[in-house]
Amino acid sequence: MIKTVLQTIQDGAAYLEKKGVENGRLNMEHLLAHVLRCKRMQLYLWFDRPMAEEELVPLRDLTMRRGKREPLQHLLGTVEFYGREFLCDARGLIPRPETEELVEKMVAKFGAAGGKPEKILDVGTGSGVIGISLGIVWPEAEVTLADISTDALQLAGANAEKHGREVRLVQTDLWAALTGGRFSLVLANLPYIPSGELAQLDAEVQRDPALALDGGSEGNEIMLRFIAGLPEHLEPGALVGMEIGPGQGAALQAALERVGLRGVQVLNDYSARERFVFAEFS
Repeated sequence: MIKTVLQTIQDGAAYLEKKGVENGRLNMEHLLAHVLRCKRMQLYLWFDRPMAEEELVPLRDLTMRRGKREPLQHLLGTVEFYGREFLCDARGLIPRPETEELVEKMVAKFGAAGGKPEKILDVGTGSGVIGISLGIVWPEAEVTLADISTDALQLAGANAEKHGREVRLVQTDLWAALTGGRFSLVLANLPYIPSGELAQLDAEVQRDPALALDGGSEGNEIMLRFIAGLPEHLEPGALVGMEIGPGQGAALQAALERVGLRGVQVLNDYSARERFVFAEFS
C-alpha cells in the first residue's frame, strides 16, 4: 500500500510518541520536510501526495534515530537562532531559546548605553551562535570566539563562514591563551550543571558534549574561574553577560562585585527562572 504524506506523518508521530518523544507530530513534520527538501508548511499542501520508497528509506532511518532520542537538531543538521539558521551537530551544545534571550538582552542593554562595541568576546562559544549573532548586529566590531574544544571551534568557524562573518577563533581554557587586548562586550555561556546531576538530564541533553555541561561539583566552578580573570580583559565601561543555572545568581553576583564590577543584575528568563547575570566594568 502506498502511503501519503499525511499517513506517513501520522504513523511516524505515533511511533515517536510511543518512544517517549514529546511533540511527535511536529518532530515528524520536521524530519519529513528535511527528507523532501521543502518547508514544513509545504507539507500541508501535499497531504495526499504519495511517498516514494526512495523517500521512505532515509525517513525511516531518521525516525528510528529520533526514537532513540538523538536530538532533532542533530538529525536536521541545523538550528534556528536569533532569526538565522546555524549548523548544529554533536560538536557543540544545541542552542536553547534561553540563550537567544541572553543575546536579546545584551543587544538591548548595549543599545541603551548608546554605543557600539568595538571588540566582542564570546567565551565557551560552542557552535558560535552568540558571538556570530552579535557580530551581525554590529558588523564593524571585531569578534573573538573562544572555547576549550577544538571540535566546537571547528563548528563555530563553519557557522561564521556560513554567515560571511569574519571572526577570530581561539582555543583556550577560559583566559589561559586569550590575547588581543581588552574587550568592550563579553558574553559567556559556560557549563553550569553540577556534576552529580548530569545523569538526571533528559536523554537529548545528554547527547551534548560533556565539556559543555559539566560545571563541577557545585555547578559554578568554571564560571567563578571565568569571573576571577575578567577585570584584566575588560575596557572601561565594558558590559558582561552570562547564562547561569537556577540558584546560582547570588554567588556569581558576589564574585563579580568582589572583582570590581558594578551594576550587577540577576535576571529571570521568560519562564521566570533565574537565568542571566549582567554587569558593567568601571
